[in-house]
Amino acid sequence: MVDSEQIKSSEKIYLDSNLQIIFGVTVTTAIGIFSLSPAFPTIVKELQVSPKDIGLLITVFTFPGILLMPVMGVIADLFGRKKVLVPALILFGVAGGLCVFVRDFKVLLVLRFFQGIGVAPLSSLNVTVIGDLYAGKKRTAAMGYNQSVFSVGAAGLSVLGGTLAMMGWYYPFILPLIAIPIGLLVMFSLKGFTPEQKNTKRFKEYISSVTKTITKGQIIAIYSVTIVIFIIVAGSYATYFPLLMGMTFNAPPFFIGIVMSSVYIASALSSSQMGRIVQRFPEKAVIRAGFLLYALALGMVSFMPSIWLFFIPALLLGAAQGMSLPTIQTLLGGLSSTENRAIIMSFYGTALRLGQTLGPPLLGIVFTISGISGAFYASCCLALAAFGLIFVTIK
Repeated sequence: MVDSEQIKSSEKIYLDSNLQIIFGVTVTTAIGIFSLSPAFPTIVKELQVSPKDIGLLITVFTFPGILLMPVMGVIADLFGRKKVLVPALILFGVAGGLCVFVRDFKVLLVLRFFQGIGVAPLSSLNVTVIGDLYAGKKRTAAMGYNQSVFSVGAAGLSVLGGTLAMMGWYYPFILPLIAIPIGLLVMFSLKGFTPEQKNTKRFKEYISSVTKTITKGQIIAIYSVTIVIFIIVAGSYATYFPLLMGMTFNAPPFFIGIVMSSVYIASALSSSQMGRIVQRFPEKAVIRAGFLLYALALGMVSFMPSIWLFFIPALLLGAAQGMSLPTIQTLLGGLSSTENRAIIMSFYGTALRLGQTLGPPLLGIVFTISGISGAFYASCCLALAAFGLIFVTIK
């Protein structure tokens, strides 16, 4: 039987001031990709870039996170979350803002790399702090609200990025500047959460704790399916979804932004209900359903005869993401402890960045061999493989 009072209390947690600041960090993590994707067809044209190379704007942005996230996680566990969050936000804002003044694709890639260094720890430390603040069903609800904020932000940024790109492909790069005031908010206003722990454990004990946690079969499976999710998000959705609409239907950037924003509207709606959903269904069932929706959406994209029908797979993708990501984050938060949560979440972030980095080039190879439809079919197969892995391993 569902405890209605428990649900009501979980629905009030978004009013917490610390959580609202983390929401700001979460929206910042969406800026680097989702505000830029609607401009890809315009960038291809204006900078004379090959469609198979445009995904480099994502790859060089996400690659630094693969190497840096574990290091940043150790620093955050031993010396405090703020000491990583604040400089990362400032670097992200400065490097991203400088892209406005660039007209050369190679220089743009260099700045995107530095912007990627800044964003590297953000997507793991925001959920780390949520894990520090909450436990149990409240943690699941908080993760759901956080994913909703990300989704609403990504939806709005897709539309805003598409609108700005109609004035010039470089205008979406104004948006990362918002990270600078958010960094100042984190520095001066984020208070009251547990682990500003100043190395409360000896380093060897810390490493031993991390090793025992990270080698659990469920943890490895969760990291693996996270990689699959973000191969899909960065490859199929962020790169080839807008290209398919632009190249096949000659859709303008603004309309592409509208369609892509619908993914995150659906994600926001589904993730905002996670507090209620997990009261009724086990996490394993929720993640399974999410990957089946991923597979269904990706399998139907190439069959859309009208640009307006792209809203159907977009909404299905959004529902899948809204169900799967908060549940994955909650499971990781529960399988880790306060003392090692930042590094465990950082490896989640590494898996996230690995998927984002691998997605565009891997699907670019498929695109070269079998066309744009093949890229979506390959992602559909990956989603089904992840479903099978979850079925076997997640308890």
